[in-house]
Amino acid sequence: MAAESGKNWVLTVTAQTPTNIAVIKYWGKRDEDLILPINDSISVTLDPDHLCTTTSVAVSPAFIHDRMWLNGKEVSLSGGRYQNCLRELRSRASDVEDEQKGIKITKKDWEKMHVHIVSYNNFPTAAGLASSAAGLACLVFSLAKLMNVRDDHSRLSAIARQGSGSACRSLYGGFVKWIMGKEENGSDSIAVQLADEKHWDDLVIIIAVVSSRQKETSSTSGMKDTVETSMLIEHRAKEVVPKRIIQMEEAIKNRDFPAFARLTCADTICVLLIDLIKIKAFTFQDNQLRRKMESFQGTPQVAYTFDAGPNAVLISHNRKAAALLLQRLLFYFPPNPDADLNSYVIGDKTILKDAGIQNMNDIETLPPPPEIRDNNPTQKYRGDVSYFICTRPGRGPVVLTDESRSLINPETGLPK
Repeated sequence: MAAESGKNWVLTVTAQTPTNIAVIKYWGKRDEDLILPINDSISVTLDPDHLCTTTSVAVSPAFIHDRMWLNGKEVSLSGGRYQNCLRELRSRASDVEDEQKGIKITKKDWEKMHVHIVSYNNFPTAAGLASSAAGLACLVFSLAKLMNVRDDHSRLSAIARQGSGSACRSLYGGFVKWIMGKEENGSDSIAVQLADEKHWDDLVIIIAVVSSRQKETSSTSGMKDTVETSMLIEHRAKEVVPKRIIQMEEAIKNRDFPAFARLTCADTICVLLIDLIKIKAFTFQDNQLRRKMESFQGTPQVAYTFDAGPNAVLISHNRKAAALLLQRLLFYFPPNPDADLNSYVIGDKTILKDAGIQNMNDIETLPPPPEIRDNNPTQKYRGDVSYFICTRPGRGPVVLTDESRSLINPETGLPK
């Protein structure tokens, strides 16, 4: 028996998991059901203080079926990807005992017990900021803790991968490689950590959120269309990416920013050319800004990439470069007149101080950047950016032991 007959106890676990940004991307699957990619990929995990999913999971003999709530709304768990993760986790569950609460769940009990999942993203869901990566990684990580799954993060990454491909990389902090693997069952398609977040902690990442609405084309359908219609995707996967992976691993190991920037930008352009649906006007504006900074500074100061949506991700060499970049971004992409600085630049607000910006008036009175040599009026793109997120490389998932941070009412097992 799971516990005393008739006792409707609730056992909960709460965890927090970051999202990640791929600098060498996977774009295309060789197996849609198992989510097996056609090439390796490398990502940077972002600071969960700024971009993360918090998930609380609960089990109780009173629950009659599995349920999930995302950002305050109940969602279905009937999809194959959720079911794949739940099935894999239940098959690996171990005995759980809480002597203080008088709870004992055996491995066999997990086959018939149901769970409640309450999840919240502190950034736009499905807008292209890899919310599925953080969400599915957090779901797998928190349920693994609840069910006492004893697999290491590498094995858990193979489960998370079956929910969302990029989720496997969010099981680690810092710099992460997703190995495509060769086995048909996907057993060797796992994530491994290349370096932790402290290895290269002077990088600063600024995300220009062009749209916080849900993507018009999902990553899944976009990748499927690309694989079916593009003549370049196979060449990229077999000839281009393997060389870039080796070079990117070396760049990260040696903290070689010029090489890191060159590879990141080259891979982004490659994917954009293959998948034209992702090209937005901001792509070209952003590239011009990066080139202007590089020509002025003499060496690469900024790398840029895109996630599955139109939002630009700019990675700065250090805080000084990030401050200069933010000045330029705010000069070229000023907020609308009714905007608030605290909501226009979020995340690590200390970069604003480094950039000499304390209020909205400071943005309006920013002088033209030094690389502008003539007196011609400079075109600005007011309103083209919804807001900016300043962040950095961050840690992997953690359990939140403070019960006050749980999203589940411990008495009812329902969302608070």
